[in-house]
Amino acid sequence: MITVRKAAARGHSDMGWLKSAHTFSFGDFYDPAQMGFRALRVINDDRVAPAGGFPTHGHRDMEIISYVVDGALEHKDSMGNGSVIRPGDVQRMSAGKGVQHSEFNPDQGAPVRFLQIWILPEKPGIPPSWEQTHFPAAERTGALRVVVSPDARKRSLKVHQDVTLMASVLPAGGSVTHALATGRHAWVQVVKGTLSVNGTALSEGDGAAISGETGVALTAEKDAELLLFDLA
Repeated sequence: MITVRKAAARGHSDMGWLKSAHTFSFGDFYDPAQMGFRALRVINDDRVAPAGGFPTHGHRDMEIISYVVDGALEHKDSMGNGSVIRPGDVQRMSAGKGVQHSEFNPDQGAPVRFLQIWILPEKPGIPPSWEQTHFPAAERTGALRVVVSPDARKRSLKVHQDVTLMASVLPAGGSVTHALATGRHAWVQVVKGTLSVNGTALSEGDGAAISGETGVALTAEKDAELLLFDLA
């Protein structure tokens, strides 16, 4: 079964310096029918204006993944970490017992677009931690590159939950498949372009929950970029 979450149906917020589209309930956007999917709790498609950003604020007991689509995002946190995240970079921060952090767009002239992803951890109160890795376009093109996993396989970031996140860039006409083990579920998020998922058409910003299927078949109708979550 495939359940499509259309881009136009998402919640939206506009703070001037920040424009966000919320796949699931977040902040002032609340829909009891859209509280997440399995352990996947948040997918925010955020656009931050030049020199804008999130001031220091706190989180706890959440696995937070940042995936930059265009531009650059500067990260700082109370663990002493600091970095700039660019396309191809993936960052994972485990808030655990509690962490303070900030994100800013360091560019004075161009906005940054990134996906902010929250995953519920397997247990509360773990020690906070952070890591970031670059995954070259060549590793993601025409393939499903594992970028986050519970066992940090294939140089992926370790997430404290039974979730594997894969990233892919598909040229028009390109396709990839992913087998789902019995009892597993998937979520596909279209970052750019248009594609079909098991024959169902999706466009930029669309998402799809997949359950009761043996696999996921993805074919790009136009050049596309996507994220695929394999979930318990």
